[in-house]
Amino acid sequence: MNPLHRLTTRIEAADRLDAVAAKIRDIASPLGRPSSLRDKLTGRWLGHSVHPMLVAAPIGAWIGAAALDVTGASGTAARRLIGVGTLAAIPTAATGAADWFDTSGAEQRVGLAHAALNDVAVTLFAASWWSRRHGRSVRAIALSGAGLAAVGVAGYLGGHLAYVRGVAVNTTAFQSGPEGWTRLIERDELTTGVPVGATLDGLEFVVVDRTDRVDVLEDRCTHRGAPLSDGVVTGDCIECPWHGSRFDTATGMVEAGPASVPQPVYRTRVVDGWVEIRRTEVGGLRRNPIGAAHDTG
Repeated sequence: MNPLHRLTTRIEAADRLDAVAAKIRDIASPLGRPSSLRDKLTGRWLGHSVHPMLVAAPIGAWIGAAALDVTGASGTAARRLIGVGTLAAIPTAATGAADWFDTSGAEQRVGLAHAALNDVAVTLFAASWWSRRHGRSVRAIALSGAGLAAVGVAGYLGGHLAYVRGVAVNTTAFQSGPEGWTRLIERDELTTGVPVGATLDGLEFVVVDRTDRVDVLEDRCTHRGAPLSDGVVTGDCIECPWHGSRFDTATGMVEAGPASVPQPVYRTRVVDGWVEIRRTEVGGLRRNPIGAAHDTG
């Protein structure tokens, strides 16, 4: 086990961090409440999380400054790059915090450590900028090096959150329903405007009778995997029972965050009293989960 993995494992088990996380949630509560600001920060307008895109700005600027330092060309250009990176870290941190609000347990603890290390990095780079401004080049370069080290460890923790823990990723990416028309549920079991859960080949669906049609979506919310069948139907939308995201039941589009990825929907028809469904690629259903045969279609 590599040292960073051991560190991450220890952070995941450090339940004493939960009290710190609770205090931070109270302080930054506006980022956790449903609002147009939160929708912007979590990426509803973009179709996925904004945070990974913004991360490139501060890191790229800081690495550019380091490259100038290494080549002996540090000066005004390096100082400006560090300044740009430090300023760019502010919206980057805000989008990360908005994603972090919907985590708990081990994910919350790793996210807290990730943010803390990034805060350390920002402080070090700000100090480096100040030192460069006052002609203390050796100290400035040392501070930048320490800042990059902090960013590196924080980046490892961020990668763990995304690629191991699956924070801020589409929870339905590896699910696929039937390609051909397949019976799902008898329409007599439905009540207009009331979400009903149904299972087919191990995959969970939520079914909503709209009187003139029947809408079927995957039951796992794309945001954090909540069962939408436990939610409520409000107007044209179904609301997630965990975090309040709203999806149009006909199109799957996100009408209110924090979800950013549309909910997969299925084509439906009623035949002999049965609701039948078939897959549609609209909404980004992944055709071949890990281990499945390669799909060239």
